[in-house]
Amino acid sequence: MGTGGRYGLRPGKGNAEGVVAGKGNTDGVAATPTPTAASASCQYRCIECNQEAKELYRDYNHGVLKITICKSCQKPVDKYIEYDPVIILINAILCKAQAYRHILFNTKINMHGKLCIFCLLCEAYLRWWQLQDSNQNTDPDDFIRYAKEWDFYRMFAIASLEQAAFFTGIFTFLWVERPTTAKKKPDFILLLKALLLSSYGKLLLIPAVIWEHDYTSLCLRLIKVFVLTSNFQAIRVTLNISRKLSFLAIVSGLLVESTMVYFFQRMEWDVG
Repeated sequence: MGTGGRYGLRPGKGNAEGVVAGKGNTDGVAATPTPTAASASCQYRCIECNQEAKELYRDYNHGVLKITICKSCQKPVDKYIEYDPVIILINAILCKAQAYRHILFNTKINMHGKLCIFCLLCEAYLRWWQLQDSNQNTDPDDFIRYAKEWDFYRMFAIASLEQAAFFTGIFTFLWVERPTTAKKKPDFILLLKALLLSSYGKLLLIPAVIWEHDYTSLCLRLIKVFVLTSNFQAIRVTLNISRKLSFLAIVSGLLVESTMVYFFQRMEWDVG
């Protein structure tokens, strides 16, 4: 992790004025800074005040890097660009808004779909495991094994529908509250990606099942709470709205999801 003072320079890249050690001061650097690839056409966000920024840092001649200072809050636009990924992950687990802004606005992560599928597989496995645990059958017949395999596919489909219902409830509430949620048209595509990324806590379901113990049920509930908290923070950061509206959006999603579960139960489908 860098310790470059207020400007957060990369270790060994220079002092607080953005100069390589032993190379002189900023007067000895080319007068016209050259924006790096990080300052391309796309817009970034200040992780402190959420204001838009054209670049995260500038690359002067002789390899001198200087982090951009936000014109609104006078703080580094994104201090996390010099942090170790493990530190960023820890801050994201702690649901810090700055870490979420860094991940959602200032990085290019294209693993939303893969992460969603993997999380759904984890949830489907948990439901399938609970179903098999409640229906013990030692019959080695191939038909029984075939039926158990289709049970897993059925649980995957049910988990997918419930997650879709949850997201539908969130989007519906935010669409109705659109005049209140943002001054400009909210980016629901970005919000969907943020919700998918913030559901990474479901990956903890597999270890909770593998290392089964007396507190497994409690662990599963805590994982659910953690995922909802991450979703709450993702909504708040992406749309820059109040905690109240984010909380109501999560509640709306849970209501629609509960309605879907009730429908499955009425159809006498075992949802795990």
